[in-house]
Amino acid sequence: MTKTVNTTPYTDQKPGTSGLRKKVPVFQQPNYAENFIQSIFDSLEGFAGKTLVIGGDGRFYNREVIQIAIKMAAANGFGRVLVGRGGILSTPAASHVIRKYEAFGGIVLSASHNPGGPTEDFGIKYNIGNGGPAPEKVTDAIYAHTKTIETYKIADVADVNLDAEGEQEVAGMTVQVINPVSDYAELMETLFDFPAIRSHLAGGFRIVFDAMSAVTGPYAKEILENRLGAAKGSVLNFVPLPDFGGHHPDPNLVHARALYEEMMGDDAPDFGAASDGDGDRNLIIGKGIFVTPSDSLAMLAANATLAPGYAKGLAGIARSMPTSGAADRVAEKLGIGIYETPTGWKFFGNLLDAGLATICGEESAGTGSSHVREKDGLWAVLLWLNILAVRKESVVDIAREHWTTYGRNYYSRHDYEEVDSAAANGLMDALRSQLATLPGRKLGDLTIETADDFSYHDPVDHSVSNNQGIRILFEGGSRVVFRLSGTGTSGATLRVYIERFEPDAAKHDVDTQVALADLIEAADTLAGIKERTGRTEPTVIT
Repeated sequence: MTKTVNTTPYTDQKPGTSGLRKKVPVFQQPNYAENFIQSIFDSLEGFAGKTLVIGGDGRFYNREVIQIAIKMAAANGFGRVLVGRGGILSTPAASHVIRKYEAFGGIVLSASHNPGGPTEDFGIKYNIGNGGPAPEKVTDAIYAHTKTIETYKIADVADVNLDAEGEQEVAGMTVQVINPVSDYAELMETLFDFPAIRSHLAGGFRIVFDAMSAVTGPYAKEILENRLGAAKGSVLNFVPLPDFGGHHPDPNLVHARALYEEMMGDDAPDFGAASDGDGDRNLIIGKGIFVTPSDSLAMLAANATLAPGYAKGLAGIARSMPTSGAADRVAEKLGIGIYETPTGWKFFGNLLDAGLATICGEESAGTGSSHVREKDGLWAVLLWLNILAVRKESVVDIAREHWTTYGRNYYSRHDYEEVDSAAANGLMDALRSQLATLPGRKLGDLTIETADDFSYHDPVDHSVSNNQGIRILFEGGSRVVFRLSGTGTSGATLRVYIERFEPDAAKHDVDTQVALADLIEAADTLAGIKERTGRTEPTVIT
């Protein structure tokens, strides 16, 4: 019933910040997925008889790899698998299921906000027992095994029926198909004041949520419309599709343009939001105002105690290094810790487990809290709705009051996608080579104060992560950060983060790109972006 299959290594299975991501045809190569899954199991110890959670975002090839993973889990000695009905589990829901049922770990099949379809993106990520992404020591071990793998184990049995909830047996292992939404929805009811939100919505407060034909659809439909009473039709594109309806499921101002334009219209709803392919990112737009992810993190943290789950206060706030310093000012006023980590949610796990932080966020539209060990798009939406229901003010009013209190961090990210990898690496290497000579250099009215390649010293396990992004800090508090992203599947994505702090409320109505114009020019001058990449403008500006 269980067989051992001979195989040979692939050389390109190094996990990035969110697991292994490649194009679907790459994963469809003989034994490609099997090699990586076996390498996950080979890097782990002590899971015999334990529970493994498996689920994904419903993208193309999701079901096929779930069947492979179930059969391999049985052959490798797991005692039980929990899998979402239809193969569906959002990334935050998977984290919660791992934690709630005390599973050994979980396999999450997703390429997050990347496109889906027969020639598009797919991914496999391993989450550990705390529900969070595997730390680098685990992913390094997985990668080491992929380079030497000779065999994999798999149960030679029929496919599992993923569409019927209940228990089945696979080669002596129990497979339980679970409702993918119910556990997560119940958790949300413990964190937020559902009666207050329900009352606010019943009073005429209008919302729109674009699930982008991705995994959050069933969750948003159940929670926002069924449990909170939002008007039918408030949740758009709620059926998860293997190709996300042919759209790019990234909740930014390019790929969710229709939502943005609706929210800027004269008859706009009061609150608009979207989530991405696997449900861990969020887009927040009030009537007439886009809230940047960095600002959203700060505003949620400043108002979190209005929600029952956070009424006792926050232990601390954590943000990724490229995220703006807006949250730092909130932490300072609250008298709590602020932690600056590398990009990648796994770095927040130690802080959350140690009780040092309660709310965490990244500028790339990811925000979450100690309720799970992943960022959580719908959680952020619900916390916003809870705050709006209690304060009974508009998003614009809340934002303006926040900026008046804390100052405004003008902030933007410029992405140059699918840049030639050699050119992108050459740009970063050239920047690194001049770091020591940059302090004191003038660019127009700007003077560089310090420059470095960010290193993170984890305060919990004392591990060190080097080369996490180049920071150029100017006198007066402005900065530019350069980073190569680890979430794409072809070429390289150069991300340039530009930030200026403005304490004067009289200067809080300037267009962001105008407010940052001199810094944007300085970034190009320093890095030679146009010259080295051949790009005259970013692919995406957020």
